[in-house]
Amino acid sequence: MSSVTALILGATGQTGQQLLQTLLSSTHFSRVGEYGRRVTASDKIPEASKDKLEQNTIDFEKLDASGLNGKSWDVVFITLGTTKKAAGGAENFVKIDREYVINAAKEARVSEKQRLVYLSSTGASSGSPFLYPQSKGLTEEGLARLGYQDTIVFRPGYLAGTNRSEPRLAETIFGKFTGLLSHVTNSVEINIGTLAKAIAIAGKLGSENLPPSARASTIKLKDGTSYTVIGNAGAIELAKLDL
Repeated sequence: MSSVTALILGATGQTGQQLLQTLLSSTHFSRVGEYGRRVTASDKIPEASKDKLEQNTIDFEKLDASGLNGKSWDVVFITLGTTKKAAGGAENFVKIDREYVINAAKEARVSEKQRLVYLSSTGASSGSPFLYPQSKGLTEEGLARLGYQDTIVFRPGYLAGTNRSEPRLAETIFGKFTGLLSHVTNSVEINIGTLAKAIAIAGKLGSENLPPSARASTIKLKDGTSYTVIGNAGAIELAKLDL
């Protein structure tokens, strides 16, 4: 068994839930840490995986007491995010979606040999005039500047297969549209289970070992910082590999 360790922030979200289960079932990752405002209930964790999992409830306003820098996790996965509505406004959205993410990743970086994998969104751009894609773009850039050895960002399209406690009407309607389009293009929709597997595989391989089918691109910032981006189609192809 491999001795690679993984930390996941945001494991109670839709994709995060899938990623946690994927990491726990993988023999590549010997230890998995789940840190967040909430952690997965014990009855949701397979009995055979409980000894492999380390859970800690943390306060993102008090990261110095979080224990995130208590050990060097080989791969840090971040699937933490929110919406303006769920956050209660633009200011709180930015705090949760950007500040919490960047600050937690900074706290977890204790070695220059660590890898960071972040779940962003299609259309992410720091130059966007719209709040959501702008925040995602700024978060990507902020994470890339933290000094991780390797930073990989996923920009998926519509997330299929979600099971939200409060269904979103617009999302439901849009999902029917992308579902139809997915029969002719793999650039608009991805199942969250498929996405989670692709994220885990990217964390295992790293930017240098990604196959051409992942269609990865490199973003280079003006200050010389660079990071890897994988889009919807690339994530679908990447998930076809064995973890």
